[in-house]
Amino acid sequence: MASTADFRNGLVLNYNNELHVITDFQHVKPGKGPAFVRTKMRNIKTGRTIDNTFNAGVKVETARVEQRPHQFLYKDDYGFTFMNKDDFEQVVLPEAMVPFADLMKEGQDVTILFHAETEQPLTAELPTTVDLVVTYTEPGLRGDTATNTLKPATVETGARIQVPLFIDQDTKIRIKTSDYSYVERVK
Repeated sequence: MASTADFRNGLVLNYNNELHVITDFQHVKPGKGPAFVRTKMRNIKTGRTIDNTFNAGVKVETARVEQRPHQFLYKDDYGFTFMNKDDFEQVVLPEAMVPFADLMKEGQDVTILFHAETEQPLTAELPTTVDLVVTYTEPGLRGDTATNTLKPATVETGARIQVPLFIDQDTKIRIKTSDYSYVERVK
């Protein structure tokens, strides 16, 4: 059991008999009335995000989860196959349990959350940023840097993102996995 004072991003709650991970929270103390906590939680099984408000000090049931480093090997008809980097054991996760899968390439390091009591895999988490090569984009116009204009680009995994005009084909870029946004060029 944890109270709302213990909330943090990544905390896994047993809410409505399903596991949810807190993706965003905010403590609110209005001028009139009691304090409360606004949360955004993602259902681990379905991936659906819900908004919920908890009164301050309320006790909620937490779930014990373990994070284990894995490496993405390949995708086939059964799902995504990952290898544990410590004991080389392989785990297959269905596509619904792997958010942002189109930013993942073979050999990518990921973290898989396991339920501590049942040893069941829950979800795979990519790092906050990934480095990928642009495979296709329209050429940009020289000298057009006065505006913050973006253009579509396709990266080596097949994902489509928006990049600045100065990014050309075969350029390695860093992408933020949470919202598919361009961060910077990588040398």
